Amino acid sequence: MKQKALSFRSNARIARQIWGRLSELTCRTLRELTERHSLSVAAGHIQLLNGRWYVTHSGLLQLAFRRGCRGIKTALQEQSSDPMSGHWVFKATVYKSATSKGFVGYGDADPTNVSAMVHGAEMRVAETRAVNRALRKAYGIGLCSVEELGALPTGRTSSASSLPTKGSHSSNGNGQPRLRDQLCLLIRQHNLDGNLVKAYAADFCGTETLRGATRELVESFIAHLSAAAKENRDALVCKLNSYSQQLEVRS
Repeated sequence: MKQKALSFRSNARIARQIWGRLSELTCRTLRELTERHSLSVAAGHIQLLNGRWYVTHSGLLQLAFRRGCRGIKTALQEQSSDPMSGHWVFKATVYKSATSKGFVGYGDADPTNVSAMVHGAEMRVAETRAVNRALRKAYGIGLCSVEELGALPTGRTSSASSLPTKGSHSSNGNGQPRLRDQLCLLIRQHNLDGNLVKAYAADFCGTETLRGATRELVESFIAHLSAAAKENRDALVCKLNSYSQQLEVRS
């Protein structure tokens, strides 16, 4: 416990040097990340963006290494990818032990949902996002990873602006449907169970509820759901049905 306290003090000190004064909630979350997962600010395991902590790819890999991860397998989802438009979808499976059945995560990327700094490397971004989501599932990390975001947030705007609330689901100014409308359209188009889709979305985004996910994660889930429904609807329905027991327990 003494060593953990020292690590937290070190993390907090370095965080203040980088980002300035930290709120009480930010410090509390940092303490939990330090004591539960031994994530280090100095090592670049976590970053503070717009008042919210995000884990990094290196932080997740370090955690997996410490926990004795037995392997990570990635596979390009060729039927869901479109090289001509630069849209790539990957599936990643993390094996925590020799007998593990594996924790699966999907990641997609194209020029519209990645930072301009990584244009041309969308395939690598998609693979990284898939690995990160699988690692977060395997080791119970509720934080979104930095690599799962699109263009990184700038300025000191409120983190609430990135949440998919009712207001943020309005038209994006480009004449495209709202995220909620896009999701509802997919549900109707492929005759899916809306409640099961929401449960799947929360699991995919690594949040307790879909409302708690960032806009970037919701967009990524919608792209994944669309690709999965077109590729193999029966497999998707089977996947959705696996969340029915979870919903029964909650009710």
